[in-house]
Amino acid sequence: MKLNRRLFLGATAATLAAPMVNAAGHGKPRVVVVGGGAGGATAARYIAKDSKGEIDVTLIEPSRTYYTCFFSNLYLGGFKTIDDIGHTYGGLASNHGVNVVHDWAVGVDRDAKTVSLAGGASVPYDKLILSPGIDFVDGSVPGWDLSAQNAMPHAYKAGSQTELLKAQIAAMPEGGTYVMVAPPNPYRCPPGPYERVSMVAHQLKMTNPTAKIIIADPKPKFSKQALFEEGWQKHYGGMIDLLGPDFGGENVTVDPGAMTVDVDGEVIQADVCNVIPAMKAGRIAELAGVTDGNWAPVNAIDMSTKADPDVYVLGDASQQGDMPKSGFSANSQAKVCANAVRGALTGSRVFPAKFSNTCWSLIDTNDGVKVGATYEATDEKIAKVDGFVSQTGEDAALRKATYEESEGWYAGITADMFS
Repeated sequence: MKLNRRLFLGATAATLAAPMVNAAGHGKPRVVVVGGGAGGATAARYIAKDSKGEIDVTLIEPSRTYYTCFFSNLYLGGFKTIDDIGHTYGGLASNHGVNVVHDWAVGVDRDAKTVSLAGGASVPYDKLILSPGIDFVDGSVPGWDLSAQNAMPHAYKAGSQTELLKAQIAAMPEGGTYVMVAPPNPYRCPPGPYERVSMVAHQLKMTNPTAKIIIADPKPKFSKQALFEEGWQKHYGGMIDLLGPDFGGENVTVDPGAMTVDVDGEVIQADVCNVIPAMKAGRIAELAGVTDGNWAPVNAIDMSTKADPDVYVLGDASQQGDMPKSGFSANSQAKVCANAVRGALTGSRVFPAKFSNTCWSLIDTNDGVKVGATYEATDEKIAKVDGFVSQTGEDAALRKATYEESEGWYAGITADMFS
């Protein structure tokens, strides 16, 4: 029989609605989740909570304390402590029965349906959810690789790198220079580098007001650019210089030993250099064979990969369409995925996929801005339906309310992930 588009979609819907027969013939169906961030922790929690013990859920995450990338810039700016952005997995285990394994996933055998761990164990699955975040593209910034991350930190995986960057900023000499090498599209948290610049500027304004900040950026424009540039002029006038592609920002080489940054032939001596390289999906997605070389293409209806219907990829690692790579996006995608996986394994109801995202940024004390949208699943991708963005010239009360909204969201999403 020739499988046309209507028959294919009908077959997919039937698959999602029917209980899955476990290949190994064991009792409970088994879901393994790799990566305990906004996508993975949320998916593990919702599958375990909503299945009420019908599904065996294992979460594999090497870190015992997870530091959120979202709000890590506020730690750099002095608005948060490192403990404020650190979270543990005890609630997932004690409240929902998630089996939390602190180890590295180092391989996936999709034929045998097993995940190999660095410690030597092999974990079987019926459905596998990968939410590994990002890794970096080798050679994307000439002169920099992971061996240089202590001299020129990326701080784009929160935790020790964030603490290192904060310490380097605090140790800058009076009137010193902080250089950020911004990433090309696509990358985790589109406003993130520019909120970071704002937070670094906020800190330097208090402790080192004659310091300079230089951004070498390969992109002609970036998220919330008008809002950031307005805020920089208002709060940090004369401190921040942006070198975009018209000024050589796409032709950058670094020398970690000499602490220099060459921008299209002009050598800048840096006291702190924050290199944020080009990004790709976390390595386990590549090892599982579900990426196109950089990202993992997925089906919008349930976040299953194009390569394997029993493997799902969430958040930053996925190539899904119009949604930005953000913690909010990963959390939203995880709920859609969890509903679909539970339906596939137990026959429970599967609701139509709907997604949303908001990204807040802090420019200075109580000066918060945001951008966001709602999305729907189409045959081709997750497609944007409508959106919103803060406007330049907003009054102080609205900006303060926007920042307070972000604080409420942070409390809500971390409870949604870990409690």
